[in-house]
Amino acid sequence: MQQVFDRYINYLTAEKNASRYTVRNYASDLLGGTTEKGQKGFFQFLRLKNVDTLDQVDRQVIRDYLGWLMEQGVVRNSINRRLSAIKSFFKYLVREEILPSNPAEMIISSKRDQYLPLVLSVEEVVRLLEAPDLSKAEGLRDRALLELLYASGLRVSEVVGLNLEHINLNMNEVRVYHGKGAKDRMVLIGEPAARALAAYRDYGRPELLGEKSGDALFVNRQGERLIERRAQKILEKYTRVASIGRRVHPHILRHTFATHMLDGGADLRVVQELLGHADLSSTQIYTQVSKSQARKVYLSAHPLAKTQKEAEQVEQQIN
Repeated sequence: MQQVFDRYINYLTAEKNASRYTVRNYASDLLGGTTEKGQKGFFQFLRLKNVDTLDQVDRQVIRDYLGWLMEQGVVRNSINRRLSAIKSFFKYLVREEILPSNPAEMIISSKRDQYLPLVLSVEEVVRLLEAPDLSKAEGLRDRALLELLYASGLRVSEVVGLNLEHINLNMNEVRVYHGKGAKDRMVLIGEPAARALAAYRDYGRPELLGEKSGDALFVNRQGERLIERRAQKILEKYTRVASIGRRVHPHILRHTFATHMLDGGADLRVVQELLGHADLSSTQIYTQVSKSQARKVYLSAHPLAKTQKEAEQVEQQIN
């Protein structure tokens, strides 16, 4: 089973050109190990049920696994992702003629849980962006990093993967190569982000590089490319400095970018293009955030929205 799995991972990487995150998630979902809430992966479940070979896996075994995950309190979105991993794996087995059919093919994913993403207010964003100390090289880097995350809506993996040549500050453009889904795209940034990047490029980055040379846009104190985990730590640091009062991870800045764009009147498909979403439905969740924000402002500010009855009437009108 392990040999087949290894060949499958090579297939995802070499032939399917899947992102490293897809490969990592599928491997974790199948193999298990240190996963969400300590839950076991699919292969571990098979061993638990004394299923020794892949040809013993039928539709009922997979349904039992999904039901077991549900009993363990795993959220539906995570269960759906694990089902996707299983479907992909067995599809590969059929392709390689290791199995005659895919036992997961007809199993339908459950309806996804819909969560409104958390976003920062404009005031919170301003406090966050002003938190770095611009008298230091690291402060210039951190300001540029935060400005870019908010101004572009890029994923943190895309930001730390940028090279110096990928930014065109004359045109206020950033070229993202091989983003999620292995697709390239161009994103725009505003003047504040462009100025922060220029200051970092001209003053902060050379000091951090020292005697070293390299292509990476964002580098650490050793002159090496900044990694995602370090970018997360940087954001956590300035969240505390800015007294945001809640945990802020890089994806919240992506959510905030999309929501503020829509609040400002941007077209939904433009936001979809900037975010790099393949499906418009992935972007539409942000329209619900804007609507939710509008409701909160209206109910708190309008003089006739102060009683519960009046608030309910206003909500009905908004809906």
